[in-house]
Amino acid sequence: MLGIDETRARSVRWVLEPAGWKRSDPWLTSFVDTDPTRSGRLLGLAPGRSGGCVKAWLGAQSQAFRAGVEVVVIDPSAPYASGIRAALPDAQIAVDHWHLVRLGNDMVTEVRQRVAREQLGRRGRKLDPAWAHRRMLLTAGNRLSARQLTRLGHVLAADDPTDEIGAAWAVKELLRQLLSERDPDRIRHRLWKFYDAAARVNMPETARLATTIETWWPHIEVFLRLDVTNARNQGFNRIIKQVKRVACGFRNMDNYQRRILTHIAITRPRQAAA
Repeated sequence: MLGIDETRARSVRWVLEPAGWKRSDPWLTSFVDTDPTRSGRLLGLAPGRSGGCVKAWLGAQSQAFRAGVEVVVIDPSAPYASGIRAALPDAQIAVDHWHLVRLGNDMVTEVRQRVAREQLGRRGRKLDPAWAHRRMLLTAGNRLSARQLTRLGHVLAADDPTDEIGAAWAVKELLRQLLSERDPDRIRHRLWKFYDAAARVNMPETARLATTIETWWPHIEVFLRLDVTNARNQGFNRIIKQVKRVACGFRNMDNYQRRILTHIAITRPRQAAA
């Protein structure tokens, strides 16, 4: 199982090539073995975050390697998906649920900000209940205590005159419940409830979220059926960012990649086969 994700390399700006100085792509795509039966390891890095860089990296691997990849886990990235389909036509593509939950949280934030601008003519401030409790709006509903749920009700009553923030929060929670379900019949029921709620509230933010879920639904189904994640990619991305900070940035992408691979090889040596 293969996980693909991106890391921003903000300090990589210019590289010297035969034609002169050229701005480098400030993104790296990481390829990680996410098979839960094995220890995770970084398989490789490729500059950029396009379908072309994914296709090129996979094309440089052996036929046996490509034939052994059955599932690829990504975030909702159309370029990544197109590159995987071109290089691994038989592999299943799964969308990591963390990115979908983040899309739901971003939707709630967009609605809260829009309501503040429309009602107050400005952005939210500390004195506004919805702004002061913005993080609680993004917390999973099942993780809120009874006291916090009561406080959330007071916040929405005081600072949500159009009931749009509360409606957005409910749609976000329905998405979370959908992504936590594994029974096929209950998945279909929760999917219908999510679409129905998104249509009923009739807001551009919820409509956009519902469209995204509909577009990626075949790959979300793979996630729900196999319960796979690219969390290991996030762990390696953290190491990559630490390497960049310790070095105070890199101006040469090749050196950046070598330093990352060397650091991981030293600090995370591969375990010997049993």
